[in-house]
Amino acid sequence: MTATSTRTPAQTGAAVYAVSALLTALICAPLVGNHLLYRDAVATPQSPLTAAALGIDGTAPRAVPQDALLALGSRLVDGGLLVAGLTILAVFAAGAGYGRLARRLVPRAATAGAVAAAVVGIWNPYVAERLLQGHWSLLAGYAALGWTVCAVLDLADGRRSWRQWAGLAGIFAAAGLTPTGSLLAGIVAVATAAAVRLPIRTAGLAAGCWLITASPWLVASAVASDVGSSGGAAVFALRAEPGLGLLGTALGLGGIWNADAVPASRTTPWALVATLMLLAVVAVGTGALVRMRRELSPAVAGQALLAAVAIAAVVVAATPPGLAVMDVLLAHVPGAGLLRDTQKYLALAVPFVAVAAAAAVTALRALVPAGFAAAAVIALIVAPLPDLAWGVGGKIRPVIYPDDYARVTALVGHDTDGARGSVALWPGDAVRRLSWARGPSLSPLPRMLDAPVIGSGELTVDGTTVDSPTGRTAQVLDVLRDGGDPQRLARLGVGWVVAEESDPPARLAATAPAYSGEHLTVYRIPGAVAAPVPATAARAAAFAALVLWICSVAAGLAAAVVRRRAPETEEDEAAQRK
Repeated sequence: MTATSTRTPAQTGAAVYAVSALLTALICAPLVGNHLLYRDAVATPQSPLTAAALGIDGTAPRAVPQDALLALGSRLVDGGLLVAGLTILAVFAAGAGYGRLARRLVPRAATAGAVAAAVVGIWNPYVAERLLQGHWSLLAGYAALGWTVCAVLDLADGRRSWRQWAGLAGIFAAAGLTPTGSLLAGIVAVATAAAVRLPIRTAGLAAGCWLITASPWLVASAVASDVGSSGGAAVFALRAEPGLGLLGTALGLGGIWNADAVPASRTTPWALVATLMLLAVVAVGTGALVRMRRELSPAVAGQALLAAVAIAAVVVAATPPGLAVMDVLLAHVPGAGLLRDTQKYLALAVPFVAVAAAAAVTALRALVPAGFAAAAVIALIVAPLPDLAWGVGGKIRPVIYPDDYARVTALVGHDTDGARGSVALWPGDAVRRLSWARGPSLSPLPRMLDAPVIGSGELTVDGTTVDSPTGRTAQVLDVLRDGGDPQRLARLGVGWVVAEESDPPARLAATAPAYSGEHLTVYRIPGAVAAPVPATAARAAAFAALVLWICSVAAGLAAAVVRRRAPETEEDEAAQRK
């Protein structure tokens, strides 16, 4: 006889939330205070709502609507607190969402299984590596996947009140903080809808919800003049970990392209041991799911298939034929840059991993009490990755901005329309190693200055340079490399040049700076023509898309607030009806 839990759904939810909160605090506590500036994570006291923040400055819209949200939110709350809060919320929501998914798809796993799923949703190499890369907003999309499956299942169960539709829109919007997160949620929704055979009309309305929430980056992509990529498939492909090879690395949810954005425990042969522990949990859980298949939702098989396809695709994309195909896509297909960092699509495997972890508890519960079974599974998940704790081994900590940055921001002032010319940043490299920061980072100036900013997105990895600038940006950087002739800069619409902890170009160094500090030196370029600005139609479309996205977020929050019964109770009733 199979033992069943005496806990109510509300108690299960409380346990999942409590464990998720505990793990989130253990990981994210050092992030609170001052401002994050670590690799791609850039938090500033206040961000302006510029054309770049809306994604319509002509460059690839990689941080849309993320930057617009920070620009609006930092008018009410300090940007450092806002980024830290959103990161904490994303990590917590990941645990809560995958725990809820396990409760929904493997009800026999009960509280112990749901807690195990929540733990694996938070404590894994994927989360660690994306935090170290500064991809806090991508984690919002990752966190939304468990919630997305549950929302689609609600529609399949016939619960299609305004709350369900508003909830789905809110989940899509949260995932769509970045374009990649939006794609991840859309793929998971399609896989779930296909598995449960969602009615065509309902599926069409769900697709409409996704399109509305994806509109900020879709509009930005439509008006951008540079949405392609200069290649680099090999640079951004899955990176094999010690002793694992490509397939083993993918199965262990690791392998981010940047070898420096990896926890220390994953850089040694211990990565093999850690991966074997995780695979043991998944294997035991998969066996239990096979035995229970007659009583499970088709969504379980759908997530298993999605996980297998995602892992296979990521691995194949890192082989010579896969790299060749990816380079062709990057060179000829607009927007293919979204697919370049292939390892991030391993997130699509996590819903099944979470469900398998819950099922593993069910299998072990036949041998030991539920508490011991859950403890064994959790130990196999947490113990191999001890350095995820405390800001991933203390590597991620906030910084204090030198006074130079506030002074330069005030000097440039408000010039969103570019009437006084653009601000060109020097040096041209995308990645900075600032003396006062705690590691490599992007320059914070583009998210501080209320004016058009010209900076190179060029990145050099292992001697390979990708995303070299084109058009006007390339022309400006060429002039700066040639010494920075003020007249040529003025004709290109450059009104300011800011040298960030670097010797300025020779021609500018011979002139008096408008500001000279310990970390920043500013030169005013006289006679600069006005900088190019987006067309009125493009700006109007971007604002309209942003409003739709914000309304979707608000609708999702409203649905959560007015829900009269706990989601777990509704799910149990749906299971009973089946």
